Amino acid sequence: MIIETPQDVTEAVLGEMFRTPNPRTKEILSSLVRHLHGFVLETRMTEKEFQEAIGYLNAIGQRTTPSHNEAMLLSGALGVSNLVCLINNGAKGTRPTQANNLGPFYRDGAPKCADGASLLRSPTPGPALTFKGWVKEMDGKPLAGAEVDVWHSSPVGLYENQDKTQAEMNLRGRFTTLADGSFSFKSVKPAGYPVPTDGPTGALLRAQKRHNMRPAHLHFLIHKPGFKTIASQVYDPDDPHLETDSQFGVTRALIGHFGKNDSGYALEFTFFLEAGETWLPRAPITHKVQA
Repeated sequence: MIIETPQDVTEAVLGEMFRTPNPRTKEILSSLVRHLHGFVLETRMTEKEFQEAIGYLNAIGQRTTPSHNEAMLLSGALGVSNLVCLINNGAKGTRPTQANNLGPFYRDGAPKCADGASLLRSPTPGPALTFKGWVKEMDGKPLAGAEVDVWHSSPVGLYENQDKTQAEMNLRGRFTTLADGSFSFKSVKPAGYPVPTDGPTGALLRAQKRHNMRPAHLHFLIHKPGFKTIASQVYDPDDPHLETDSQFGVTRALIGHFGKNDSGYALEFTFFLEAGETWLPRAPITHKVQA
């Protein structure tokens, strides 16, 4: 097709997609082209802005390393991660769900732990935390044998992959639910923390005059054959950034209750799994930060 007008470009690109054999791939790419071209036309993007945008996209890849996933961090800062989560869980977004963002700090291969074990693999000063959780079907029936990955930041707000002073896989573990669907562990209470701002995500936040804080939380990834895999986060209700999470992850269903006791804090929480596909997501990171 010979291009005569700006609108012809969109028609020409869509016209070349008819060979796409996979219907879903064709649907997604066609929609992407229509929305992307519509965005350029609506904003009347200048050539200089286009060059800057290409540089920004390149910087996302350049900033990504085995211990840091800038694309995942940026998708959270734009609210995309949680939007994808919510439309795919809770009966396709029609009811509350315990599902939440996977986040940029999940690592595969966390050590297998006995029920009640500690997640501490190196000295980690901070308030003690005991956790007991349950995994259940939607009707409340306990789910035994579910695999649960757990990870969280330290009391100074760093995940072990970011912190060379923490042992490998510190504050990470993998559990299997018991006959009553329960699992438990000991750890330290995580702190809220600033997301990294030395890359494209930081530039976005500064341009919008937004803070870069996340409220304190614990991460969970739960899977069992026959049930839809969920990633989840349980948030501290007393964190000052609960309502202004820079990653837009806090939902009402995920606010926990950190009870104070003589030895520290105790948290209990129940996760409900929907019937569906069991799968494990690709880990956003694979290694600790190098010296």
